[in-house]
Amino acid sequence: MATTEECRSALDKLSDSMADANGKVRSAAAFDRSLSCHITDLDVTFTGRLDQGRIEVLDTLQGPPREKAQIRLAMTGDDLVALVDGELHFARAWGAGRVRLEAGFRDLLRLRSLL
Repeated sequence: MATTEECRSALDKLSDSMADANGKVRSAAAFDRSLSCHITDLDVTFTGRLDQGRIEVLDTLQGPPREKAQIRLAMTGDDLVALVDGELHFARAWGAGRVRLEAGFRDLLRLRSLL
């Protein structure tokens, strides 16, 4: 089981990858939204912002998100690490219910090129 520190590192790695991206991926991630990522098996939530193609984690909280972020993710720590390391495909994990993504319709359309 992934630790809180490994999950935080995975989010940092994802942020770096998004910031280094080009083309459609970079433009899809280059907007400003509140973000939460609930790690279900650890019952920890990372909250922050997606801002200009980077994920900025502002806080780590025990339990589920306290406020409704504009983009909300939920998954196990192992799945987060596997997604970021390229061992788990997002669309398959989402389709199988291993990853939950909630956002407004326009944000989902914009994020689809990241997936």
